[in-house]
Amino acid sequence: MRGTLAELEAVIAVAAKGGFRAAARDLSISSSALSQQIATLEARLGVRLFNRTTRSVTLSSAGEQFVAEVTPALSAIRRAIDQADEHRSEPSGTLRINTSIGAARMIVAPLAAEYLRRYPAMQLEIVTEGALVDINAKGFDAGIRILEAVPPDMISVPINRFIRPLIAGSPGYFKEKGIPKTPADLETHRCIRARMASGTIYRWEFERRGEAFTMDVPGTLMLDESDLILRAAREGAGLAYLNEWQVGEDLAAGRLIRVLEDWTAPYPGLCLYYPGRRHIPAKLRAFVELVREVRWD
Repeated sequence: MRGTLAELEAVIAVAAKGGFRAAARDLSISSSALSQQIATLEARLGVRLFNRTTRSVTLSSAGEQFVAEVTPALSAIRRAIDQADEHRSEPSGTLRINTSIGAARMIVAPLAAEYLRRYPAMQLEIVTEGALVDINAKGFDAGIRILEAVPPDMISVPINRFIRPLIAGSPGYFKEKGIPKTPADLETHRCIRARMASGTIYRWEFERRGEAFTMDVPGTLMLDESDLILRAAREGAGLAYLNEWQVGEDLAAGRLIRVLEDWTAPYPGLCLYYPGRRHIPAKLRAFVELVREVRWD
């Protein structure tokens, strides 16, 4: 064969992206590996497909003709592979999902158990990161984030409609400091502040009757993990701003008390998202179907 499928994909990607770095990110390989694939194919064909300078990468005349001929054939090969994959009796391989630690605790763990129960030939890898990553460039099949964080060029599948925040503290804390009636009252309280993965301090969000604002609350304790914040609130260290699902058991048991409920409005929930393709792999399609099947609200 005059060129492997990977080499042909490499040529199409570099031509489409206009450079090796962007094409390498799209293909989830290193720039050096991509360059080697192109060089190997050019050596085998005996022609230069790209004109390279320090500032640009452009197709040669031979490259333009090559891409024009190869592109439709490669599209047909992709379609054939995708269609054959649809007839697979059971998904197999590894499904890689990127998400936040909070979303993993809330959603991914129960989904993961059911997914692996249904598809024992599958392996599931869940990677948690605070910061949003490019799932294409990092080699992930899909991601799970809140709706507002999903990149606009991705296909998204809602997991839950809303996430409901709340403010809570321990009975002992309220015995000492009293109950805040409005967000302004927080100026005289101890609040457990949160540092985000980006390094910024989270500003507590409030909304009531169309009035919405954020507040940099006072506090002497700052943490960067929600479970630590929850534990500190239980111990009376101060007020915590968390999600309702995290605090439900503590509220029911009386370990924490919710305050300012009419000031904390729900916001759009989590989504599974993945790159837009005409066909998606059977392993990912099965996970998408499971997400659509499970009702979280």
